[in-house]
Amino acid sequence: MTKKLTNMPVLPLRGLLVYPTMVLHIDVGRERSIAALEHAMLEDSTIFLVTQKDLRVDSPGKADLYKMGTLAKVKQMLKLPNGTLRILVEGLNRAEMVSYEDSGKFTTADLELFEDELHKDAETEALMRTVLSYFEKYAKSSNKITTETIELVLDIEEPGRLADVIASHLPFKINEKQEVLDITNIKKRLDHLMIRLHDEQEILNLEKKISTKVKQAMERTQKEYYLREQMKAIQTELGDREGKTGEIAELRKKIDSAGMPESTQKVALKELDRYEKLPAASAESGVIRNYLEWLVSIPWTEKTEDRIDIAYAEEILNRDHDGLEKVKERVLEYLSVRQLMNSLRGPILCLAGPPGVGKTSLARSIAESLDRKFVRVSLGGVRDESEIRGHRRTYVGAMPGRIIQGMKKAGTTNPVFLLDEIDKMSNDFRGDPSAAMLEVLDPEQNNTFSDHFIEEPYNLQDVLFIATANDLSTIPAPLLDRMEIINIAGYTEFEKVEITKNHLIPKQMKEHGLKKTQMAMKDEAITDLIRYYTREAGVRGLERQVATVCRKAAKKIVSGEKKKVTVNSKVLVDMLGKHRFRYGQAELENQVGVATGLAYTTVGGDTLQIEVSLTPGKGKLILTGKLGDVMKESAQIALSFVRTLTSDLGVDADYFDQHDIHVHVPEGAVPKDGPSAGITMTTAIVSAITGKAIKREIGMTGEVTLRGRVLPIGGLKEKSLSAHRAGLTTIIIPQDNERDIDDIPETIREQLTFKLVSQAEEVLALALDGGFNK
Repeated sequence: MTKKLTNMPVLPLRGLLVYPTMVLHIDVGRERSIAALEHAMLEDSTIFLVTQKDLRVDSPGKADLYKMGTLAKVKQMLKLPNGTLRILVEGLNRAEMVSYEDSGKFTTADLELFEDELHKDAETEALMRTVLSYFEKYAKSSNKITTETIELVLDIEEPGRLADVIASHLPFKINEKQEVLDITNIKKRLDHLMIRLHDEQEILNLEKKISTKVKQAMERTQKEYYLREQMKAIQTELGDREGKTGEIAELRKKIDSAGMPESTQKVALKELDRYEKLPAASAESGVIRNYLEWLVSIPWTEKTEDRIDIAYAEEILNRDHDGLEKVKERVLEYLSVRQLMNSLRGPILCLAGPPGVGKTSLARSIAESLDRKFVRVSLGGVRDESEIRGHRRTYVGAMPGRIIQGMKKAGTTNPVFLLDEIDKMSNDFRGDPSAAMLEVLDPEQNNTFSDHFIEEPYNLQDVLFIATANDLSTIPAPLLDRMEIINIAGYTEFEKVEITKNHLIPKQMKEHGLKKTQMAMKDEAITDLIRYYTREAGVRGLERQVATVCRKAAKKIVSGEKKKVTVNSKVLVDMLGKHRFRYGQAELENQVGVATGLAYTTVGGDTLQIEVSLTPGKGKLILTGKLGDVMKESAQIALSFVRTLTSDLGVDADYFDQHDIHVHVPEGAVPKDGPSAGITMTTAIVSAITGKAIKREIGMTGEVTLRGRVLPIGGLKEKSLSAHRAGLTTIIIPQDNERDIDDIPETIREQLTFKLVSQAEEVLALALDGGFNK
């Protein structure tokens, strides 16, 4: 049965719900609530009680209240000394809020009233008996409901009232009690209550089981505590006066909060128990303590959140580095895939290139762009496997390897980890560290990296490893296979100018205490500094020269000689002395028997002068210039090939038996080796025999076979940069290296002419002044 009521005052309840037929005290303190009560008392003392959804809301609106509430009668009202009202209310009927109106001082609502039917059919009677049975069983199990309450409930005849009274005595949350209030159908209400009573009984049974387990554990803990106290007393008598209780408790707390895998945690707790039983004076006690300290100090779960912002990463990389487009592109590709996949194994990148091109600083910029921690480990000179994998704990002074040490320093499981100078590792009788690095740098294995000291698997899968190397040839093939090689050839003159302007000069001025108003460097001086005072692939030597200029300028300013130093070409010569290098043609004029080759070294590309002279003799081949085995073989192959051209050279068949050929590569103190000097030696020998000069603007690179075929070479980009630095305009390269031309910066390609050859005769025709006719 339902009926309508209008303009009933509303009293919102916080953390409280009133069922029909319930009688209870309520304290009212809010001004609007007091105003609603006063209005109700002036009328017929009835008021609508409705519960707030969120008890933290101080001035609830319609959306903050449940729709279903209880129409109640205020039986008594008492004003307390603190200004609040204490009222005694009796719930009458369920009521649903139809409309809601704010009258100013308080809130009123139109209600639809629901009255429970008193008629009971057989199904209702069965539901009542089942609910009563469940409630009686629950009440006896919980020990929270009195016998009087149970007897009162058993005497209730009305089915609706029975459900409401039982619901009021169950440990329901407010929203769960509201669910019961919302059900106007009595059978559904009893059915809902039956299910909840069954659930509550199950929860009680589980609580009892847990309580029994806790009690047993407490008894065991008390026993252990008693035994520990005895053990402490014994340790104190044995000399451990201070005891280790506090220290062990602290270690146990750290182990629990470290987030290590369950298997590792078991090992740590087992070692802690051993440590607890050992006297402090025991040597093993210190070893175990050190081991536990390492276990809790390395990160197991701590992880920084990647900043996946392509635009930001590109901005950071461009801010810190000019050029290096290929490297930047690879980093942005990694971030793009990371954004799409939301997870990605850390790639193993290897930045290979000459010193001073910015490999280490690039790795630092990558870490900043990802918002990750950065840690650097130098591998130069490492020749002991334990430096990587750590020492076993049986050794005195044992400690983890550099990988675990680096992870501790980073403090997170996903740092950017720089393995600097990975090509400088060596090996001896203590093991091969490069073999130990195989597991570290294998994405399929490094999720269970094993350190000899830690002895537990450690996950390195989230680490972004970046290695740097100058010379890839010294890295073992299996280790090289695990890395993605990114070659950094060096910088063009244009890039060096930009780097000097944007990075080197501001950095050195700051380090030397110079302000922009005290020193300025003209563009002409920067260009001269690059051309005449440095000759390198990177910018490290260039930075040293800039530092020298800053020191000279600082001296002039401090001595009062000048207030501002403007460095132009003339001032640069005064500061740094005469030009150290010649810029322009490698040779000032065409020369006989002198060819310019292009070489690729660990410090970048370089030009190589090869000189040949002929003297009467017995056909000896004399090689000087500290050449390696490969270059010696190249000279012998070149001579053998030239001897097949006797008729084309216009010499007698016994010419080579009557002359000694001397091949010399200047700078004899510098070792030289490599498989790309064949055509250069061939050209120089032919030039010396025929007396034809070699064009000074031409450089060449390529290996030659006994049949005169020109074989492809490596490092074309580096060699092209060195040719540009030397002022050459034409480069002769093998036909098979045509595909590598695209890797050369466009500014260099525009200033160089590339001649592709497949036979040595083509080289001679291009390089010799006057050509070569076979």
